[in-house]
Amino acid sequence: MNKRHVLLMAWAALCSGGVLAHDFKASDLRIDHPYAVPSRPGLTTGGVYFRGIRNTGAVADRLLSASTPAAASVEIHRMQMVQGGQGDVMQMRAVPALEIPAGATVAMKHGTPDGYHLMLVGLKAPLKDGDRFAVTLTFEKAGTHEVKVWVQTPRSLDNDSTHKH
Repeated sequence: MNKRHVLLMAWAALCSGGVLAHDFKASDLRIDHPYAVPSRPGLTTGGVYFRGIRNTGAVADRLLSASTPAAASVEIHRMQMVQGGQGDVMQMRAVPALEIPAGATVAMKHGTPDGYHLMLVGLKAPLKDGDRFAVTLTFEKAGTHEVKVWVQTPRSLDNDSTHKH
């Protein structure tokens, strides 16, 4: 195979969506694959998720805030199952910060019953498959860093018409 064929194959793989993983470095933190799911018609909220935020350092850090031009505001949210009068109920609450322990990875994956995500409040436009937008993350120790978020339908939702965020 000549050099031209190799370059054409690499370009085709990139264009076809074959290479979707992306991550960012923020001091001792590795921010793995920021993504959002497409928003539902009529909703003005959305969520940003990460495969994980990994702290490779010896000192804990905290995510203090986030912002994006795609929404009026961004909140750090925790989802958790709690006992309710009629069984388990999913609660979602804003939290002031997200702890990222030294040597640990904090997953912020979509569909996790007990976990975290960034809530986009006041979306300026619907989130559509294939869109990309910037989110600025502010950490206590690692400082401020911009990441690119990819909007994509998770495999588990491809045929799920009941999903709502």
